[in-house]
Amino acid sequence: MTFMIGVIADTHGLLRPEAERCLAGVSHIIHAGDIGAQAVMDGLCRIAPVTAIRGNVDRGTWAERFPETQTLRLGGRSFHVLHDLNELTIDPAELGIDVVVSGHSHRARIETVNGVLYLNPGSAGKRRFKLPITLATLELHSGGPLRPVIHDLDMPAGLRC
Repeated sequence: MTFMIGVIADTHGLLRPEAERCLAGVSHIIHAGDIGAQAVMDGLCRIAPVTAIRGNVDRGTWAERFPETQTLRLGGRSFHVLHDLNELTIDPAELGIDVVVSGHSHRARIETVNGVLYLNPGSAGKRRFKLPITLATLELHSGGPLRPVIHDLDMPAGLRC
């Protein structure tokens, strides 16, 4: 069985149409913080169920319902989600976590350390620092490898997702 997860972060109040198209068809979406506005969550929830955490720009009553970190299981795998990887206070490998999802840096990253996949989808919101506009998908195969892919939303539509 294949389970596809969309991973997005640092939208800063902007849900791009390219992001919506790229996430179409995923089974679940993880937002790793700096959502920026309830409208972003409303848009994502129209695509698939969403797990989201609060980032450093998420302030106000709309953001209070989101935790700062969250650990969950999807597709038979364990995920730990936080906004800033520098604030990780647990040992994911020791706790049996398969994937750590973070945002904050606006820099996409895929790295495996001690059997744990560290995934930062980059920033899908307003352009900052000349960095690309990105998000990620993560394909889970029962009993098989994790397959993360970074999608550059600046690419022409035919090459994007």
